[in-house]
Amino acid sequence: MDGKTRTGTVLIYGKDGCPHTRRAREALPGAVFVDVLSDPQLLSEMLELTGGVRRIPVIKRGDAIEIGFQRGA
Repeated sequence: MDGKTRTGTVLIYGKDGCPHTRRAREALPGAVFVDVLSDPQLLSEMLELTGGVRRIPVIKRGDAIEIGFQRGA
């Protein structure tokens, strides 16, 4: 799958150096990477999506939010 869904761009919230974020980025090469450590507002945005769960990556596909990454899921 490329980085687009029917409802728009796929976003991957994560951080550089995280192996789970790296795998998600490799599996979704067209997705937009959001580095939550680069700006406190981006971290707040991610936490709002997850209800305060601090686990990465967080993948946003349209209205669907996935916390963590399971290859093939």
